[in-house]
Amino acid sequence: MVRTSSLPITIRQVTKSYGKNFALDHVDLDIRSGEFLTLLGPSGSGKTTLLTVLAGFTRPDGGSLKFGDTEMICVPPHKRDVGMVFQNYALFPHMTVAANVGFPLKLRGVSATDMAQRVDAALETVRLGGYGGRSVDQLSGGQRQRVALARAIVFEPRIMLMDEPLSALDKQLREHMQLELRQLHDKLGMTTVYVTHDQREALTMSDRIAVISAGRIMQLDVPRTIYEKPTSRFVAEFIGESSFLSVRVSQGRVTLAGRALMTATPARADGEHWLMLRPERLRMVGPDEPDCASVNILQSTLVNRVYQGDSSLLQLELPGAGLISLRSPSNARSDDGLPLGATVRLGLNVQDTVLLGAPGAHA
Repeated sequence: MVRTSSLPITIRQVTKSYGKNFALDHVDLDIRSGEFLTLLGPSGSGKTTLLTVLAGFTRPDGGSLKFGDTEMICVPPHKRDVGMVFQNYALFPHMTVAANVGFPLKLRGVSATDMAQRVDAALETVRLGGYGGRSVDQLSGGQRQRVALARAIVFEPRIMLMDEPLSALDKQLREHMQLELRQLHDKLGMTTVYVTHDQREALTMSDRIAVISAGRIMQLDVPRTIYEKPTSRFVAEFIGESSFLSVRVSQGRVTLAGRALMTATPARADGEHWLMLRPERLRMVGPDEPDCASVNILQSTLVNRVYQGDSSLLQLELPGAGLISLRSPSNARSDDGLPLGATVRLGLNVQDTVLLGAPGAHA
């Protein structure tokens, strides 16, 4: 299949409520032409509602939705010309693979000869060449997912919508399909909007991620910024493992349990704030390693150790501050001889200090 043209999507003040509850709360979002954008959030956050608004299955209470320069709010689903891949594949069990893939073309009145050529091309694109004559019930879960993808791309849509399409697959196949989907997107060039609640999936596949909670976009940015510089505790908790410690800011000075803490960015307004600690950003330092201007040294006590194959997760207590976690690669073996209760010096690079909103605000 050839690379298709794509369309930008513009969403302005889109709302959808059920009774007093907002599924979408005045959402503004610009999706770039040819972009792979992921809507990420917990169950009930509004991400699937937003996707169904894009597809035309849900009519919003208000707002504007444009594909390119065309207003789409009143356009029915079958005239939006978007590809859609569902969580449950939605394949027709009584049809062959080829008939399933060709169904969108049949609805569009494509000739039998042209249809056969385009179905074959779509199946080759998803690496199912020669499978056209098989029945759906002869296929594995991964193969069914590829058939659903072939059906979605066979009519060369400029926008692709995906609703948790990999959630039914086992972990190994899911991770493999994540890479395949991204490669397919890059090859075909369609604007792709992808829904998931899996943070690693979002980080792996996306150009940008929109983190959604209670019908609102909490943060929109590239994966690295979302992970390393979250703007709220909600985003920090939802993306990756984190520990949160209360710190105090006074006249630009940051203290943790009464001890000065060096930060990479100017301290926030005076008062209490959260210090976010990623387990992989902490490291154990030896007793002879001196303090320096680029590293915060934290004294802690080892309270638990959990072996997890490729790494070990250590739980440590900072006196007067609380529990934190450190993730250590299994091949490092730096913690093997430490008994529970041992004193551990931790190093936190200044550039890895991230301060978030005040305790109590949960922001």
